[in-house]
Amino acid sequence: MNQKKSITIAILCIVVLSFQFCSKSDDLSSTTPVNAYAAIQATFGTNIDPNNLANYGNQGKPNYIVKDNAGGAAISNAKATLGRVLFYDKNLSFDNSISCGSCHKQQFAFGDNVIASPGVAGGSTARHSMRLINARFAVEQKFFWDERAATLEIQTTKPVQDHAEMGFSGQSGRPGLTNLLVKLQGINYYNELFKFVYGDANVTEPRLQECLASFVRSIQSFDSKYDAGRAVVANDGQPFPNFTPEENQGKQLFLTVPTFDATGNRIGGGAGCNGCHNAPEFDIAPVSGNNGIIGTIAGTGIDITVTRAPSLRDVTNKTGAENGPLMHTGNLGTLQNAVGHYNIINIAPGNTNLDPKLRPNGFGQHLNLTAQEMNSLIAFIKTLAGTNVYTDKKWSSPF
Repeated sequence: MNQKKSITIAILCIVVLSFQFCSKSDDLSSTTPVNAYAAIQATFGTNIDPNNLANYGNQGKPNYIVKDNAGGAAISNAKATLGRVLFYDKNLSFDNSISCGSCHKQQFAFGDNVIASPGVAGGSTARHSMRLINARFAVEQKFFWDERAATLEIQTTKPVQDHAEMGFSGQSGRPGLTNLLVKLQGINYYNELFKFVYGDANVTEPRLQECLASFVRSIQSFDSKYDAGRAVVANDGQPFPNFTPEENQGKQLFLTVPTFDATGNRIGGGAGCNGCHNAPEFDIAPVSGNNGIIGTIAGTGIDITVTRAPSLRDVTNKTGAENGPLMHTGNLGTLQNAVGHYNIINIAPGNTNLDPKLRPNGFGQHLNLTAQEMNSLIAFIKTLAGTNVYTDKKWSSPF
């Protein structure tokens, strides 16, 4: 009897110990933290840390910068981080060969150094890739050279759906944007990123647009020689103490309105560049006509609708080299060429949309700048080059 009792007690002890062990094991598994960012870490390493986001939304700007075309849309660190990934991800092209960053390169102030940027399957951009520098700091709210996008958000997914650029056109047997959304939904780091930003992993076009726009709006450059001078004077019209005499002369030429005779020849004043590219943002004036360049990249046809332009900030880098060719056609390689174009404008046949500021008294403007004046104007424009925007990691590829 004692032997049976001992066996029974032993069995009960084993059961109790087993239950306690299982309970402890269950408790351990339930409290073990799950890495919600495993795919982000595996793909991007230390380039993206959801727990330590880069500062996109609170960068600060000079007090004399007041223009903002964001329409009240705030820049979110989380959304701009996701936008950075989208901007550089070649998965956004139908054959995984092209990203937004392929055409808008950080080393060229987010423009390109070629006339037409390569697209998918041998395609290319129809116009030169516009610099995205300081795209937010402007009165003009529309985007693309021809202003066909009413907002930056709308602009962001148009290249993705362009048949020649990124290929999700839904034309000629190619997939459409819905296919892209499904594609991104199947990528593990997007599951984590969208859940981090929005609380769920759903990939939608409005979310793509919001995040890409947040990233692009964050790209800013206010550490130029111009800014160092502007910070210590009351207004742009005063001489900047850090400028050379040539740069100050160029600034006055840029700011001062010209006067013309009855046939469009300048008889006084400056070059009047500020009428279209207003300091201190140097953004393009809204409701502008075209600038007299009405060709296409292919060199044929007429394109009189082009009215937008990027900020003149960082048209060159700190060395004075142009950040790629200029104009929507990319047909002007240097600032010297550009100033020469505006120096003498002859109205081309069929150009019914030349900006009124460039056709005084009905004639194309003839500024008749001297060589010294042209050099001074160029010297001033080169003072608009920043430094940080070319190297700041938060705007670089995370891949």
